[in-house]
Amino acid sequence: MNGTIALEEHFAVNETVDESKQFMPESLWTELKARLLDIQDKRLALMDKYGIEMMILSLNAPAIQAIPDAKQASELSRIANDFLADQIQKRPNRFAGFAALPMQDPDAAIAELTRCVKELRFKGALVNGFSQVKTMDSAVYYDLPQYWPFWQAVEELGVPFYLHPRNPLHTQQLIYEGHPWLLGPTWAFAVETATHALRLMSSGLFDKYPRLQVILGHLGEGLPASIWRADHRIKKFSRGIPAAKPLSEYLRSNFYITTAGNFRTQTLIGVMMEVGADRLLFSTDYPFEEVSDAADWFRSAEISETDRLKIGRLNAMKLFNLASCQ
Repeated sequence: MNGTIALEEHFAVNETVDESKQFMPESLWTELKARLLDIQDKRLALMDKYGIEMMILSLNAPAIQAIPDAKQASELSRIANDFLADQIQKRPNRFAGFAALPMQDPDAAIAELTRCVKELRFKGALVNGFSQVKTMDSAVYYDLPQYWPFWQAVEELGVPFYLHPRNPLHTQQLIYEGHPWLLGPTWAFAVETATHALRLMSSGLFDKYPRLQVILGHLGEGLPASIWRADHRIKKFSRGIPAAKPLSEYLRSNFYITTAGNFRTQTLIGVMMEVGADRLLFSTDYPFEEVSDAADWFRSAEISETDRLKIGRLNAMKLFNLASCQ
């Protein structure tokens, strides 16, 4: 379909671009690097060719989250966000932005998100999983108490938070030892991100801030297929979980799910059955995936035209207040 809105679409600045080299064979790196650094040329031409009206852009991974020094993380966040704002100003009808945030310092993250939403007119934030704080061998997750004021600020600003994957730390990769092909988007990304999302759900966060909206990519990182069993086991053998509701209720009320990088109709239909078409959003995961693959699949996926329009456009217009997007 034409007029689609895509929202897991990545760019890089010179300071972060080389962090994406690990996700591509050497033979493809030159092309990927060029695509990450480009916004106005090849990216826009692909959008025009495949009927994508708008991309909401976000910084590549892990980028800010892999900087243990909070001051440095804040400085690079600001550089990346200002660069993105300048690019959006050139074509505000085609591009919008997610803020990169220095989650190493919750107060700094609140300040930067507030600036990006109120001054730069960004549509929310995208954060690349846990943050390394003070030391390289640290992994800090956002259900912890020090982040609850941050979540309050997100709710008050009325914007969504995209929880994007990253690999586990090298010291936490023993299960993948000798099997490097299972790292990254093949498997490790989903395990890491789904676990982080379950921590948020089970912490009681959404009871305290019920209007919070979190976005997961890749058709939900496997959670829609597994959430019933998680609820079943928690109910059967409760271990003092702080959350007041079954986790599936938060998945259906506080999460949106995108098609980024997971172009499988059977899986899409399963997610629709679990959370409903109103909670799904089209995305490609460019430039790590091809716009053509995403657009051709979505155009021919065996779903109703009503649902295709919702997922491809209308849900995003409502979530991001894009009523003026024509």
